[in-house]
Amino acid sequence: MDVDGITNQSYMDFTSARGKAILSQIQNFLHTDRDRLLSFNDVKEILKPKNESYKGNQIVPIKMIVGSEGRYHDFNKYFFPKKEHLRYRWQRVDEAHIRDIILPPIQLYEIGGVYFVRDGNHRVSVARMQNVEFIDAVVSSLSTEINIKPTMTTEELRQALVDYEKNIFYEKTNFGKLTNYFNLDFSSPGRYDVIYNHILVHKYYMNEGMQEEIPFSDALVSWYNNVYNPVITIIKEQWLLANFPGRTEADLYVWIIKHWDFLKKKYVGYSLANAAGDFTKKYGQSQGKFWRFLALLVDRIFHTGTFHGKSRKINK
Repeated sequence: MDVDGITNQSYMDFTSARGKAILSQIQNFLHTDRDRLLSFNDVKEILKPKNESYKGNQIVPIKMIVGSEGRYHDFNKYFFPKKEHLRYRWQRVDEAHIRDIILPPIQLYEIGGVYFVRDGNHRVSVARMQNVEFIDAVVSSLSTEINIKPTMTTEELRQALVDYEKNIFYEKTNFGKLTNYFNLDFSSPGRYDVIYNHILVHKYYMNEGMQEEIPFSDALVSWYNNVYNPVITIIKEQWLLANFPGRTEADLYVWIIKHWDFLKKKYVGYSLANAAGDFTKKYGQSQGKFWRFLALLVDRIFHTGTFHGKSRKINK
C-alpha cells in the first residue's frame, strides 16, 4: 500500500473508531457511567493500595485494559476516541500498525487483575480498533484484596469494596451471630472502621469502675442494643431516610452521632432526637417528594424496612 493509501486507510480507521464511540454513547445515554473509561486516580482513591512493585515486560490482554491515568476523558470504555482532536496522533499510530512498524511497549499499572494506561493510550485505542488481542507492556503492580471485573463502573467498584469491608467486619467481630442483624450496610467505604471504633469507645466506658475487663463481644451487644438501635429507632420514627436517597440507616447513624457530638459541645442537654432533626434539616433533601413518601408509607405499613433510593450523591 502506498503512502496515500495508508493515509486514507488511517483516516477511515479513525473515523470508524469515532463512530463506534458515538454509537456507544448513544446506547448508554441513560447509564453514562457504563460508557466511561475508569480513572486510575479514582480507583486508587477508592482502594487505597499500599504497595507498588515493578513487574517488567509482559504481554497483556487488551480486553483487560480498563482505564487510564490521565486520558480517561479522551476515550470511552472500549478505548474508542471520543474527541476529534485526537485524530492526528491516533492516525500516526495506526499508520505504524498498517506498516507493521514495532512501537515501544506501553506502560501500565495493574491493580485488582486489570490494567490502567500510564503511557500509550493511543496505541491501546488503535489495537482495540484493529482487533489486536495482546500488547507488549511494561507493568507496575499495586496490591489490593479487591478483584476488579473489566466491566465494572466506578460505583460498582466502590460497592465491591463496601461488600468486602462488611464481610471482614462481620467475620472479625461475629457481629451477625451476636446480634442476629445482617443489615449493617453502608453506601461508602471506610464506615465499618468507624463502627468498630464506636464499639471500642463504648467498651472503654463500660470498663470504667470494673475490676475485670469486659469481653469485646459483650461490649458489641451492649453498643448494638443501647447506642445503635435507639438511633435507628429515631431514624425510622422520623422517616429521615426519605431525605437521603441512596443512603442507608447505618449511614445516617454515623452522621447523626457525629453531628450530635458537635452540638453537645455547643449546647448543654441537646437531645439525640433533636440532633437527628437538625442534621436532616441542614443536609437532607426536601420532604415534599410525593412518590418517595408514598413508597415509605407502603414500606411502613407492611413492615418491610427495605426501601432505599438509588442516587449516590451525598458523601459526608
